[in-house]
Amino acid sequence: MAVFTEVQFGEADALVQRLGLGALRDLRGIQGGIENTNYFATTESGEFVLTLFERLGAEQLPYYLCLMKHLAARDLPVPGPVADPAVEPPKGHALTIPAQAPCELLHTVAGKPAALVQRLSGHSELAPSAAHCAELGVMLAHMHLAARDFPRIQPNLRGLAWWNETTPVVLPYIEESQAALLRAELAYQNHLAESSAYAALPRGPVHADMFRDNVMFATDDEPGSAPRLTGVFDFYFAGTDTWLFDLSVCLNDWAIDLATGEHDAERADALLSAYGTVRPLNAAERALLPAMLRAAALRFWISRLWDFHLPREASMLKAHDPTHFERVLRQRATHPHAMAQALEPLLAA
Repeated sequence: MAVFTEVQFGEADALVQRLGLGALRDLRGIQGGIENTNYFATTESGEFVLTLFERLGAEQLPYYLCLMKHLAARDLPVPGPVADPAVEPPKGHALTIPAQAPCELLHTVAGKPAALVQRLSGHSELAPSAAHCAELGVMLAHMHLAARDFPRIQPNLRGLAWWNETTPVVLPYIEESQAALLRAELAYQNHLAESSAYAALPRGPVHADMFRDNVMFATDDEPGSAPRLTGVFDFYFAGTDTWLFDLSVCLNDWAIDLATGEHDAERADALLSAYGTVRPLNAAERALLPAMLRAAALRFWISRLWDFHLPREASMLKAHDPTHFERVLRQRATHPHAMAQALEPLLAA
């Protein structure tokens, strides 16, 4: 959440007043992240987050915003986008609505497409325990089930097609041993995507970026109180993909030792077990989980290489270190049988 585009206070004030939120009292840029411009906006009505989209276009954004609205309406801890009362929602079935149709959830600020969403309570837990992972697992499974009837379809824009397109761009910047790993894993994932086992994986809308810093928790004041998940945000990598990929993205962040990239069995157990209490994995998912863990590591290694070696100018921007997901991928790909054995007792439960 860097600041690529500077927003003038008066323009933000005009937006929040048009949306019926009262006068703007404070506007502060948010540090962290590398995709969009984000500000905390305090109005007479409460706390919000203003996002300006730097890469995504108006034809793609309704999917994300409508998905957030859909999940929030089903009582999931997702920030609801604020609609413009002057814009009529498009009529007809969502699948037949033209991409250029006006979206009441999409605004324009500083010449960029923008959204204003409710600010969540709580704080991110950057050193999660097994209890935090269990909370995440339950919420993720509920989110997958709640989105089954979401009518819009949009592919994961950072999926396999993007990996194939971006890999040649980043290869000149890395060493040959890294390039060999990248080429080999990409070939493996292309082969896997053509298999009947992969075609059998359940799918639907996924978050696809549910890292530790995109989830909020609160803890009651009583000693020994368990953490409560209070919010999930940053849906701007969401898309239609396999639920197993979404789960693997979570496991590769929440159940990984950040220093080494090694699998953390206790946290993985907590996350998978909790997820399974709401939506048990089917046979195809159990068989392909080690492969999807590799896919999720590959996706973020490629994107971090791209952001690190081909950065954009922005204030408050700090690109993530790509070597972290290289380590995770090497752990997942070099020891696939050990990983399968580690996961087998849990997946068989």
